[in-house]
Amino acid sequence: MKHSSHKEQINALKRIEGQVRGIQGMIEEGRYCIDVLIQIRSVTKAISRVKEKILQKHLESCVADTLKGQSQVEKQEKINEVINILNKHCGG
Repeated sequence: MKHSSHKEQINALKRIEGQVRGIQGMIEEGRYCIDVLIQIRSVTKAISRVKEKILQKHLESCVADTLKGQSQVEKQEKINEVINILNKHCGG
């Protein structure tokens, strides 16, 4: 099965990487804790957006393709996969 391309998320991940380096610099400089926490929250939200977009693409392509197929076993495996990922990553 062909996997979804997530190339569009590369720019977001590069920005996040820069933000993390910025946070590291803030800590090294001894910046005010609240300012560091605000930046960490920003990175956390950005990572969540990337995660959501990758999950959406997975559902729209890999999962949808499997559900269109004939194999009931593959369909059930894909449904179980989605349930597991939601439980692990979406607070379930």
